[in-house]
Amino acid sequence: MSLLDHFHPPLSERRSWEGFHGLWASAMVEYLNDGVLADEFHADMHVHVGSAIEVDVATLEERTPREHPPIATLAAPAWAPPATELVMDAVFPDEIEVQVLSTTAGLTLVAAIELLSPANKDRVQSRRAFVAKCASYLSQGIGVVMVDIVTNRRANLHNELMTYLNQPSRFCISSDDFTCAVAYRPSRRLDGDRIEVWPVPLSVGSSLPTLPLALRNAATVPLDLDATYLAACQHSRLR
Repeated sequence: MSLLDHFHPPLSERRSWEGFHGLWASAMVEYLNDGVLADEFHADMHVHVGSAIEVDVATLEERTPREHPPIATLAAPAWAPPATELVMDAVFPDEIEVQVLSTTAGLTLVAAIELLSPANKDRVQSRRAFVAKCASYLSQGIGVVMVDIVTNRRANLHNELMTYLNQPSRFCISSDDFTCAVAYRPSRRLDGDRIEVWPVPLSVGSSLPTLPLALRNAATVPLDLDATYLAACQHSRLR
């Protein structure tokens, strides 16, 4: 299946990229759970796009005892921290993520697939937040695959991740390749810790690769981006 441009007309006027990314993430979950992953693992998806956060702290703080009279129960009384003057501006990045979880000792994240949004590539703060998240996963031994088909922003977040990790330029790809798919496999060896990197530049009209998805302390499985992309296109009636 040839990669389409989901971020410019005419396709962007017919389908939302948010809806397509959700379908693609769902296709990846189905693909992984349908025989690719061993029984002790399962894939799930987590989508959070936009500025809203799951827990609105300000709304919770407005629920005073006067608005909600206390009921005689054994529950602990409500508590709020003291006010502080140290309040930082923050950026919480978009998340369109497929998570692979181990079930052997409670749910434990062992791998993550990140589908980038335009907001991930927009501002410096957004790019830094996304890169820091990926670096945090890798430092915990969690395998990561980054998939960037966003054509209306030119930032290259693989290169920014390499800069964040203080890696030399040979780990980067051309700055002209602002769409790409990259797999990262962290591991500990007798000769030292390391992260293997498989970068693949993408372009509209090209096919998508199969990349290694590394599971922490377990096997590496194939992630067929082309097959899952085709499935998403079919569900979106683009093929």
